[in-house]
Amino acid sequence: MTIEKANSEEHEILTEITKKSKAYWGYSPEQILQWNNSLTVSMDYIEKNDVFKLVSDTKIIGYYSYITEENHTVKLDNLFVLPEYIGKGFGKYLIADFLKRMRDEKCKKIILNSEPNAEKFYQKMGFIKIGEFETSIKNRFMPIMEMKL
Repeated sequence: MTIEKANSEEHEILTEITKKSKAYWGYSPEQILQWNNSLTVSMDYIEKNDVFKLVSDTKIIGYYSYITEENHTVKLDNLFVLPEYIGKGFGKYLIADFLKRMRDEKCKKIILNSEPNAEKFYQKMGFIKIGEFETSIKNRFMPIMEMKL
């Protein structure tokens, strides 16, 4: 198993992983379709941002991406694993790689907007909730989380 920089030709695979992973939490096909734009990983996105894929044998099973902001702050923009790999340690494996990379890059703070169902996962990884905002689904709030390094 390896974590490698993704290339723009893999955008469709990463988009598929994103949509399948999001649907894992019980969102309807209609809701996934409504979120199509925000769940799509474009070639341009991969070219402009840091995107790393998790490869098992020759299959991409997950990925993460981040955006460098000001003042040594990084936003973890995406972290998704195919549903059949959720709960088996692959998300932790991706986070560990990401955190090592951030420490190596002298990052001081990481922020993220968590899928509500993944909030506990991020808390276990050391993130704390600092706020929330209501999403397009009424009474569904997305946690805003951070970790200081």
